[in-house]
Amino acid sequence: MREAGRINALALQAVRHAIRPGVTTTELDKIAETIIRDHGATPAFLGYPGPTPYPGTINACLNEEMVHAIPNERRLKEGDLVSIDCGTVYEGFIADSAFSAGVGELLEETQQLLDVTEKALEIGISKMRDSNRVGDISAAIQEHVESFGYHVPREYTGHGIGRQMHEGPQVPNYGLPGRGIVLRPGLTIALEPMVLVGTHHTKVLADQWTVTSADDSLTAHFEHTVAVTESEPLILTQV
Repeated sequence: MREAGRINALALQAVRHAIRPGVTTTELDKIAETIIRDHGATPAFLGYPGPTPYPGTINACLNEEMVHAIPNERRLKEGDLVSIDCGTVYEGFIADSAFSAGVGELLEETQQLLDVTEKALEIGISKMRDSNRVGDISAAIQEHVESFGYHVPREYTGHGIGRQMHEGPQVPNYGLPGRGIVLRPGLTIALEPMVLVGTHHTKVLADQWTVTSADDSLTAHFEHTVAVTESEPLILTQV
């Protein structure tokens, strides 16, 4: 999983460097797929079962789109907020991570949304310690996000990950401390705060994949695959 995570991080790093006005999300998708395959791995999202098999290597969400947007010929514009999610399979093990970023100059309120969401991930990771519970992670993320007046979705959560993309336990971005399963060394979780400006409600678009905020307000999304150890949490999806 360390190697799957490293490759996934390299793919996302390359995509981040390519983000600029005029680039299409299909072009970003090809960059990620090339990096993954060049390292002897395969894209975890490509062909993933759903309403239809998922057709891309990445999810490429813009502005009000929260997760699962299919790469296409849309061109990024100055001031857009883009969220990229990617998964990699290496020798039967999977890693999954995501980031949000601005295209060119951002409004101050958009930058704040990015900062709060990334910090929520950092706070959640800090709770991934032996003998804590899933609810301790969830509650810490929710408290941070809602202290800024933002919202977390109810239908979409973090998740266990390993030989399958989605394993137990589910790790919501809301909850109560002291609840849920006990964390033990060796447990690996794809922790992913998703934050919405206007509402916690979401909707699914006609392509049956793309999830947006129900009121079309801005969203952001950060994710790492993290292992619980006997000491500090271990982030597997970084370069």
